[in-house]
Amino acid sequence: MVEFTVMWPSSQRSRPWRRWYQPGVPTEIVIPDVPLTRLLDDAAERYPRRPALIFYGRRIGYRELRDAVDRFADGLHRLGVQPGDRVALVMPNCPQQVIAFFGVLRRAAVAVPHDPRHTEEEMLHRLADCGARVAVVVDRSYPTVRAVRNRARLEQVIVTSPADYLPVARRAAARARRGRAARAAAVPDEPGVIAFGELQRPAPRVRQLPVEPARDLAVIQYTGGAEGRPKGAMLTHRNLVANACQQHAWDLGARPGRDVTLAVLPLFHSFGLMSCLVAPVMAAGAVVLLPRFQPGQVLAALRRHRPTVFPGVPTLYERVVESPGFRPSDLRSARVLISGAAGLERATAERLERLGVRGLIQCYGLTEASPAVAANPLGGGREHSVGVPLPSTDAVVVDTRRPTRILPPGEAGELVVRGPQVFAGYWNAPLATARVLSKGWLRTGDIAVMDEDGFLTLLERHQDLIKVDGFSVVPSEVEEVLRRHPAVHECAVVGVPDARRGERVVAYVVEHPAYLFSSDELRRHCERYLSRYKVPCEFVPRADLPRNGRGKVVRRRLRDGATDPVARHK
Repeated sequence: MVEFTVMWPSSQRSRPWRRWYQPGVPTEIVIPDVPLTRLLDDAAERYPRRPALIFYGRRIGYRELRDAVDRFADGLHRLGVQPGDRVALVMPNCPQQVIAFFGVLRRAAVAVPHDPRHTEEEMLHRLADCGARVAVVVDRSYPTVRAVRNRARLEQVIVTSPADYLPVARRAAARARRGRAARAAAVPDEPGVIAFGELQRPAPRVRQLPVEPARDLAVIQYTGGAEGRPKGAMLTHRNLVANACQQHAWDLGARPGRDVTLAVLPLFHSFGLMSCLVAPVMAAGAVVLLPRFQPGQVLAALRRHRPTVFPGVPTLYERVVESPGFRPSDLRSARVLISGAAGLERATAERLERLGVRGLIQCYGLTEASPAVAANPLGGGREHSVGVPLPSTDAVVVDTRRPTRILPPGEAGELVVRGPQVFAGYWNAPLATARVLSKGWLRTGDIAVMDEDGFLTLLERHQDLIKVDGFSVVPSEVEEVLRRHPAVHECAVVGVPDARRGERVVAYVVEHPAYLFSSDELRRHCERYLSRYKVPCEFVPRADLPRNGRGKVVRRRLRDGATDPVARHK
């Protein structure tokens, strides 16, 4: 069984601040030197019949899940997948995603999660960049993958459907209601295209191929970054095992083998992967998988499965409590609501508290840190704070112009962190890696202030990332697409507050003098190349864009104008 050791330092010489922790939470832990699949193997040995996955009523126990993972790993071996090969996972939350994820790691290969909603251009960039030879794809996304397959040099595509793992009775009922959408995967008869079921043939017990946890990659997770196209953050086995151990040490109320996690957050996102899969598997908890957010299905899952852990983003919680038919008792079973990926407004927290929710905590993380870095203590934190660093995590605030100068408590600067969860760098991007990673320290790009007790408060995102329903939108990626349209002479994209989605994307456009401005035309243009959540909600014409003395566009002025009704209509 995987165990991590608690270390209680006799002094705080290694810490430039006075750490505050709730009683019982260690400041240091020793991370076991094991592959990530060891977490699944231990859970299967300790709790073989306990449910690991619950998918619309179908329950898959831990031993059953491990056997399915072994069969899939054997299937990958037959396809020629070797250690270090990248395997793309293009699926929503469903059992096949979990099976494929651990199956890839069993072969000592590297899992590369993709958003199944990606457009052809987005899909091509990520597939070509990571060099995946094999992709596991949900049938609805197969046309997109097929369109870029040759250019991405994919050799084999494994096709599946969420309906393949529905209970038989439910599948028949769903098929009657929704037709094709609820049928089993229709696998095209094309070279190199294989049904997921073909990789689930009986196979001998498959052993984990050797890996060096601190060196070998488990996941390449694409993230927005500060500029340009998304980059692949390289996360090792040790990074992910460490972050699961850190979260487990933080959660004093964890109940191994008994907790139930509601997985509405997508597993292809770093927050969802850790909080809804890796950490629950370490504690042998049950994971209730929902492919996407639908208020009725979320309420039904809350009432039927009574989850004890409910990770989410603030807008998700708001949409749940605003759903027709919501009852305060729906959230009473949750001992902890882990809020991350966006700032938690005090009004939202107070609303949940009035409904009887007592375990709401605000956390902070980023993909490059696997992702969790800091969290408020369970049972109460500090207003506007994202908490204190997790065990074995160092965090300092430094001068933005002189990063080697550590600022005293109360002064704002860039947050820099170090710990076993910090990534190995960006895939195929050594210069980008060198800009953010030095001697184990990660420059987060976020502006923060730390108080004397070590509590962190984020002031602004230095990278100008936009958070839409918890998903990151890189302004430069949207701007690049907009500039391809002949009507756009210049443009700038910003995020403005939105009560339902956290932020909405707004594009400010300087027209080309030879073309007329058309919001509908620009929207259709963006929809061709961008996922739906990245498409601007508004296209605002401007004569010019605000710039600083160096000629750089000042997005803050645009954001301020978007929220100022007087400035907005000047």
